[in-house]
Amino acid sequence: MRDVSSGAACLTHFKSTRPQHEAPQGATLDWLAQMHTVAEQAKPSCPPDFDPAAFKVRMRKLLQRCGCSPEKIATRGYEIADGQHAVWSEMAIYDVAHHADGAGSHARTEVFARAAEAAIDRLYSEDDTPPRDLLHVTCTGYTSPSAAQRLVAKRGWGKQTRVTHAYHMGCYASLPAVRLATGLLARAPASDGSHRTDIVHNEICTLHMHPADHSPEQLVVQSLFADGHVRYSVVRAEEAPPGRCLAVLAGREEILPDSADAMTWAVADHGMRMTLSRDVPARIARAARELVGSLYEDAGLSFPADMAKTVFAIHPGGPKVIDVMQQALELSDAQVAASRGVLLRYGNMSSATLPHIWMRLVEGADVPTSTPIVSLAFGPGLTVSAALMMKM
Repeated sequence: MRDVSSGAACLTHFKSTRPQHEAPQGATLDWLAQMHTVAEQAKPSCPPDFDPAAFKVRMRKLLQRCGCSPEKIATRGYEIADGQHAVWSEMAIYDVAHHADGAGSHARTEVFARAAEAAIDRLYSEDDTPPRDLLHVTCTGYTSPSAAQRLVAKRGWGKQTRVTHAYHMGCYASLPAVRLATGLLARAPASDGSHRTDIVHNEICTLHMHPADHSPEQLVVQSLFADGHVRYSVVRAEEAPPGRCLAVLAGREEILPDSADAMTWAVADHGMRMTLSRDVPARIARAARELVGSLYEDAGLSFPADMAKTVFAIHPGGPKVIDVMQQALELSDAQVAASRGVLLRYGNMSSATLPHIWMRLVEGADVPTSTPIVSLAFGPGLTVSAALMMKM
């Protein structure tokens, strides 16, 4: 096995901040059914004999069949208060009684800018030490200057901190961000003992629902994604606190052939729009075993001999993703428990989800040091990204 006593990049100093609002999944599904009903009624094409009560029942049944149930996702967080009430004229984005599509992309971007800046301020509220580099990761909103640049300007860190943006990769973006941070760390002068790169994720997925689209595909998306914010640092192993970090041993990434349209994420007139093929879980499962085997070989570990003691941090693109990955890799329930736990507690927070799983594993007393951790995440392309780490 590779010697990680010095020189390796380690992830540490995790901190998250919750969105301003949170609701049980059952209540959110009811609100979604009502939102879609009011949006349908607001369409110019709505017939005079439209029955809102019957339509809402139909939408609730569709959400029960297609959406993520409260047994899989218990609660989700969101930055805007729209989901807390049904006074449509007071909605920031989803005034569907007057605009069936919801607000346009400009209004949603303005909300993103304010919420991301407030979240990054909370993440750094107790930290006055500037990082050498700051990577800002998101796929749910773009403003310039970014929330990260505004933080650096407000703190007076402009001469010490470089800001780099890692945008629009979707749910797998934390692993490319770690790859970038590791490269920055490797290029830092050896004499720079205080070099650290911070990675910050601001994901506000709930800004991008399309109330006028009642397709099963969109109901899946709207019942799955949530808002989330997290930061962590990448430092040299000798600077990391013992028992509180993950050393990066190996990384792999593949774009699967003939899968470019299986998952898409694009700016549209009313927020950003995702398309998601039903066979995405099966596609990534077919690629997983060979990819994971290569990771073990790169890290000097034995596959499958070391599999039994490995914990898997699988990005929960949905409950089925964890199911098919568990089956494909022949994993026990305990090996994927952290992934299921984060999905249950928070929902899918896009790129912020995997770092929440890492944080749980770093802080978990049930995960001893020297435990191998395989991280897997997926996104448009169709991209499968992976890393093998070790708790130190």
